[in-house]
Amino acid sequence: MYEKNELAFAILWIVIYSIIQSLANPLNQIIGIECSASLIFSILLVLILLFWIKKNNLFKQYGLCKTSVPASRFLYYIPLLLLASHNLWNGITVNFPFIDTVCYICYMLCVGFLEEVIFRGFLFKAIAKNNIKTAIFISSVIFGLAHLLNLLNSSGMELIANLCQVVGAIAAGFLFVTIFYRSGSLLPCIITHSLLNAVSVFANETGLTGGRRIIFSASRLVIVIIYTLILMNTLPQTPYTALKNKENN
Repeated sequence: MYEKNELAFAILWIVIYSIIQSLANPLNQIIGIECSASLIFSILLVLILLFWIKKNNLFKQYGLCKTSVPASRFLYYIPLLLLASHNLWNGITVNFPFIDTVCYICYMLCVGFLEEVIFRGFLFKAIAKNNIKTAIFISSVIFGLAHLLNLLNSSGMELIANLCQVVGAIAAGFLFVTIFYRSGSLLPCIITHSLLNAVSVFANETGLTGGRRIIFSASRLVIVIIYTLILMNTLPQTPYTALKNKENN
């Protein structure tokens, strides 16, 4: 399927990932350990993806490599560190027992890898062959909208929290895909995404009203927008954008 239709391959992975995550939530409750079933399924998916990518020598294709762009061009990734700490802005607390916390963190680290490879790797690359702008838009929006599943998959997330998550995910999607196609590396995106998710296990929900949540989300959005604009105007062009400019001239 990959050789015949990369877009269909990417969509298939999105569907598989979404279904497995939805099925895992009720199993977590049955087992009684936070994210236990989700972790098992995610580890299997990570191993499958890594095996397939290695077998087909696609590490560079999907950005699982270092970038040649100096860290100074990314403002030393300081804005990414701010984004990664977003879930701790309202304070830090211990929400789960030790085993549950470990499972949660390991699971979220896997999620960061899986979602970046699937949405920024497979989906973006498949569409980018025809149109870069369309690829950026579609991959980012679909990534954000995919978080609506949290309202349906027994995660227990409230509506306002989920909507803030969707908006934040769409914005982050634009930023991450900008970093990927301008630098050629997906590693900064994977690391930031994984840390952002993992530290949420220590998020303090006490006193986090809907209004305060919106303020935090708006602040995060401002950081993402400003950082994205800076990178778009300072990072070197990739073969994709260079090709587009050549065609336009």
